[in-house]
Amino acid sequence: MKRDFQPAVYIMASARNCTLYVGVTSNLLQRAWQHREGTSDSFTKRYGCKLLVWYEMHATMEHAIAREKQVKGGSRKRKLALIEDANPQWRDLVADICA
Repeated sequence: MKRDFQPAVYIMASARNCTLYVGVTSNLLQRAWQHREGTSDSFTKRYGCKLLVWYEMHATMEHAIAREKQVKGGSRKRKLALIEDANPQWRDLVADICA
């Protein structure tokens, strides 16, 4: 990700098949770092969601927000399927963004 502003929807996890958090951001790398470092009192800090296990880039923030609502509104089974399809090893994908 080379631009500072690149809308994305993402899922953070505490571990494989554990607690999941769905979010939207305009700077995925920075946001993933904030979750990792626990820079605010939040759901991800409380539940240790520090692994970026899925993300999807979007052309506009409006599209990203609409997709976030869709993913959040889906079942846990659907979220797990998104992760398993794109990242079956549940690797932390932060390094992929930096590449």
